[in-house]
Amino acid sequence: MNHLKYIAIVAVSGLLLTGCGTSKNISYTQISPISAETVPLKNSKITGAELLRWSHLDLLKDTIPGMSVDRAYEELLKNKNGQKVIVAVIDSGTDIEHEDLKGRVWTNTKEIPGNGIDDDKNGYVDDIHGWNFLGNIVNENLELVRILKKGDDGSETFKKAQEKFEEKEQEALQGKQQLDFILNADKAIAEHLKKENYTLEDVKSILTTNPTLGNYKLLMTQILSNTPREELIKELDAYQEQIFDMLNYNLKMDYDGRKTLGDNAEDFSTKNYGNNQVWGSDKKYALHGTHVAGIIAQVRGNNLGGDGVASNVEIMAIRAVPNGDEYDKDIALAIRYAADNGAKVINGSFGKGFSPQKEWVYEAIKYAASKDVLFVHAAGNDAEDLDVVESYPNDREGEAEISSNFIKIGALNYEYSTRLVADFSNYGKKDVDVFAPGVKIYATVPNNEFKYEQGTSMASPNAAGVAALIRSYYPNLTAAQVKQIMMESGVAIPKTVVVGGDASNKIPFADLSVSGKIINAYNALLMAEKLSKK
Repeated sequence: MNHLKYIAIVAVSGLLLTGCGTSKNISYTQISPISAETVPLKNSKITGAELLRWSHLDLLKDTIPGMSVDRAYEELLKNKNGQKVIVAVIDSGTDIEHEDLKGRVWTNTKEIPGNGIDDDKNGYVDDIHGWNFLGNIVNENLELVRILKKGDDGSETFKKAQEKFEEKEQEALQGKQQLDFILNADKAIAEHLKKENYTLEDVKSILTTNPTLGNYKLLMTQILSNTPREELIKELDAYQEQIFDMLNYNLKMDYDGRKTLGDNAEDFSTKNYGNNQVWGSDKKYALHGTHVAGIIAQVRGNNLGGDGVASNVEIMAIRAVPNGDEYDKDIALAIRYAADNGAKVINGSFGKGFSPQKEWVYEAIKYAASKDVLFVHAAGNDAEDLDVVESYPNDREGEAEISSNFIKIGALNYEYSTRLVADFSNYGKKDVDVFAPGVKIYATVPNNEFKYEQGTSMASPNAAGVAALIRSYYPNLTAAQVKQIMMESGVAIPKTVVVGGDASNKIPFADLSVSGKIINAYNALLMAEKLSKK
């Protein structure tokens, strides 16, 4: 599942709704790196204008834990030229026709468009802007369901999959019951008031001796006290779709999404499947990937939507993540495709708890390392410690790191307070490398629209954008060095923060990742300058 896409949680009366050229001898004399040592916690609320681009703002200037992207452009990159960097987005699909991605889409110049011939002989016919390894697949099972379908082999993996299946099925059924209760309450209130767009005041004005309507009144009063009805309906619609997909596709034992593709996911010898329609069968299913691409590359300073982190980039669109868990084979081939076709940064905003063919993915990551490609990956949205809970892909076998080109990203909230870490973000002193903005990030979605989305899925492309900046202006630095810079140059946060949204669970920020830092583009470019000269 693309379960890295965060769905808001609404707590109501005890109910939970889960719901070009190189830089020209830049001199940074007497410039100091940004530090959080003297920055006070922020008490005032963020403004609408700040929220729109908070991930680009500066901790010192704005008391907002952004990545100092604007400051980097203004003070360090002004009048400088960087090289073009190809960034591969392995995701649900990308609307490469979006008006705010114009000039930001990779084109395979070795292919002749539409001639039905594999001109560059890479095995993929007419792969002009990337490749779609899913064909027309939209929905898929979770990996744990695919494991259970094979039958009980007595393994610990099967046992864990069975336990997780029962847990997720129960959650989905309870969620549906809670959702139905809220929807019934909304319908009853609307019918009683004889108006669909009712307000909190309308609900409070209801006088009734009907106990059912009285309970509905109490429930909707509590809900609307915290969430405007228009916003509530959007959240309910999104959650209803999520529950439907979970019960009818993700957890359904007799559903097989891959049969339409005609490929055996367990046979790595067959590689040339799928098609070149990089947004899939319908652009609406490419929302997640389009948002990710926009965070990295949407045009800066054009007064249209948001701004991308990196300017000198081209997005290579690779579709390999369905609504359900991705297949290891598709991910491994997608990584290899990116590496073979010139990508220097790969963004992976996906993940899962089981990975039967993880070796294929490990080998692909190491292959990308051999091609000097940095793989930026989202940590996941389960509010769990990844040092304890397995999450794939990762870059280690046991305690041994398999490659130095893999960096895993946790998500930040926009509040510089004890709530700095996003409630949903995974963490881990050994398994998460660094944090980046991931709550309410404004970026492109299909059909020339824009939207706020949140999740470590959004933190990862923010980090990938910074990686692309470094690789653009300092192309002599290796993928491993870029990873080192992103971690070491980050801003250390000398605070204890709330983890998992539980106010009673407070941990020093330094203990939540390997670096104990948040990514900072300004500092990263300063360090890249020094390292580049060496």
